[in-house]
Amino acid sequence: MPDIALYQPDIPQNTGTILRLAACMGITVHLIEPAGFPISDSALKRAGMDYLERASMRRHTSFGEFETWRESQKRRLILLTTKSALPYTNYVFEPGDILFMGRESTGVPKEIHDLADARLTIPMIEGMRSINVAVSAGMALGEALRQTGTFPKSQS
Repeated sequence: MPDIALYQPDIPQNTGTILRLAACMGITVHLIEPAGFPISDSALKRAGMDYLERASMRRHTSFGEFETWRESQKRRLILLTTKSALPYTNYVFEPGDILFMGRESTGVPKEIHDLADARLTIPMIEGMRSINVAVSAGMALGEALRQTGTFPKSQS
């Protein structure tokens, strides 16, 4: 099943929203520190609501620690970025992929761009800068789950 990684997130509401998404989809969020806010229930609670206790979050104290873990697990790093021409819908996802989201204010450093196994974009109309990171994560995760057939089983 794909996971989401957040690189040094700036906005607790976005992180809370992504944690809520993770709880509903049964995936793990990898939070790469330092974050631009205290990692606490109170900072995340407004957007995550009561879903936080059901969300799977793994904290990594640095990108280096995350990268060591990722390599040991042999998982691909799939970077969502505005600096790509490859639409996320034209990419073939695998179940173990990690959808990597950059920092809201600055994205990710060039070194991480260079390490990524793939760099994908969400096509937008001309003149628009970017889509909210939580919305982007939801769009890309939905496509990855669809392609890999790993959507959670419906309760109905």
